Amino acid sequence: MRLQGCVFSYFSKLAAGFLSSASSRRKHVCLLSQSANIMAEEAKKLAAYAAVDNHVQNNQVVGVGSGSTIVYAVDRLAERVRQEKLNIVCVPTSFQARQLILQHGLTLSDLDRHPELDVAIDGADEVDAELTLIKGGGGCLTQEKIVAGCAKHFVVIADYRKDSKALGQQWKKGVPIEVIPMAYVPVSRAIAKRFGGEANLRMAVSKAGPVVTDNSNFILDWKFERAENWKEVNTAIKMIPGVVETGLFVGMAERAYFGMEDGTVQVRDPAVN
Repeated sequence: MRLQGCVFSYFSKLAAGFLSSASSRRKHVCLLSQSANIMAEEAKKLAAYAAVDNHVQNNQVVGVGSGSTIVYAVDRLAERVRQEKLNIVCVPTSFQARQLILQHGLTLSDLDRHPELDVAIDGADEVDAELTLIKGGGGCLTQEKIVAGCAKHFVVIADYRKDSKALGQQWKKGVPIEVIPMAYVPVSRAIAKRFGGEANLRMAVSKAGPVVTDNSNFILDWKFERAENWKEVNTAIKMIPGVVETGLFVGMAERAYFGMEDGTVQVRDPAVN
């Protein structure tokens, strides 16, 4: 009986040590993850502040993008409006952007009243070496592209994780494509047949069924297999009946600001041909 007790005690201690070690490893991973998230949020803030400070002036109409990075841009914009008594009118790209503008007490407008914008500032899911963007991870790609297209200057803000030499290196969720609901199956088939890969209907997380955009449409996420001539691909996909817009922004951004891990801000302009 003593031998059994000793064996039981030995294995109990061994198990306790293993569990303690596993718990310690989990805590370490959790702390690393939290640290990375804090660093990324600070990088977003740095990029957003730099863009607002460098591109927003008094008596301008500003297009306000969507997503997590734009929150910091609106924070800085509101701060400057208060401190410098700026006269700024804001045009939103989504319900989220509209709420941010109102919450900060900024002047809200739309493209009916202000069809020409001085500058639009928006985030991106990925930015390549030529400032071609993938946007639409938040489902607002159509409004974002319309507002960017109405602006004299379109500026992108992002953290270091969104910076790529070629699309698809960092962002693995594919190119978002907004489609009319009845057309999502034929559009998905047409894209896969012509360009390869697969275009899957984006499903919602907190509701049953698919994601529905602010325009009451569906989103396909096209996971492409290789780098493409993105200008040609963008045009070709938009010609498929049922496609509303793609998340490819080609030749639209004139500057990108990346908040970096070391606390600096990296600026990228399009390559001069």
